[in-house]
Amino acid sequence: MRAALDESRAALGTTSPNPAVGCVIVRDGRIVGRGRTQPPGEAHAEVMALREAGDLARGAEAYVTLEPCSHHGRTPPCTDALIAAGVAAVHFSIEDPDPRVAGSGAQALRDAGIEVHEGDGAAEAERLNEGFLKHRRTGLPFVIAKFAASLDGRIAASSGDARWVSGEPARAWAHDLRTRIDAIVVGSGTVRADDPHLTARPGGTLAARQPLRVVIDGAGHTSAHARVFDGAAPTLVATTERSAPGWRAELAERGVDVALLPGTDGRHLDLGALLALLGEREVLTVLVEGGGVLLGALFDQRYVDRLYAVIAPVIIGAHDAPAAVAGRGASVMREAPRLRDLTVERLGEDVLIEGVPVWPAGEDS
Repeated sequence: MRAALDESRAALGTTSPNPAVGCVIVRDGRIVGRGRTQPPGEAHAEVMALREAGDLARGAEAYVTLEPCSHHGRTPPCTDALIAAGVAAVHFSIEDPDPRVAGSGAQALRDAGIEVHEGDGAAEAERLNEGFLKHRRTGLPFVIAKFAASLDGRIAASSGDARWVSGEPARAWAHDLRTRIDAIVVGSGTVRADDPHLTARPGGTLAARQPLRVVIDGAGHTSAHARVFDGAAPTLVATTERSAPGWRAELAERGVDVALLPGTDGRHLDLGALLALLGEREVLTVLVEGGGVLLGALFDQRYVDRLYAVIAPVIIGAHDAPAAVAGRGASVMREAPRLRDLTVERLGEDVLIEGVPVWPAGEDS
């Protein structure tokens, strides 16, 4: 199963809205076929592995990181391919929560006389496809919050200057991360302050697959000539009736997708409505790189599923320097979410802290 998980990991960032699945075919203790999910509309991991195995698949065992599909979608069912190939057993890590599968894949294999085993590598398979799994279970994307901050929790100097809080290794890591997610979300304040491209540029080169760029601007203050509207990647602006119709029309003329969403208090855009819209559009993973106001709102409303915090060895100070997370926050310590499943990694001189928020009542996001 380790080899199948490696194939799954290698497929990340290329398969959405399908899951990134890995599969290997094993005969007499030797891997005779390897496969990973191809881009949408192309072959799934099981079919790729069976193609490589050829006749050696008959009587062999298949190891796959997700329950094989049993329905006709963009491609035929993988269960049909496994049955036709004559495999003797299928080991899969986790059940597919998609209502079109959800146990029916395993049952189809059993009905065909194939041994079925579930659970090997489950924890890692869950992590690799956390976006797909949440989307299939809730209809919403998996929300990743990311910020780079000083040791005293500031994301910029008091003047607003934020270039650069973190070092080059951390910025390279961030561009690699962008290649594996479906959408990057920022607020209009970040666009006005930094004028970012919001593209994935691993190694300084524009990646072939770009995430959707999402700008939240309820009032329509962002310049239509900002770099995020340069056409280098698909871009969505989420706004409200407060923005001027002429501004929305100008953005649309530049090829920007403009979504009119409800507000919550006459000032702020409804983040729940935005996440629901992205979920409807089959966006599985969202990376929020906004400022403290946007991140604060996401934490206040418990929308954050995972946090990446890059901490730089610098002290900024100044009472009016912007904090990494603002919002209403916790009035007492017992209300503050803490992180579980912590990992800590060095990125050059910076430290990357990663974890999953646990909300005060013991409820995960």
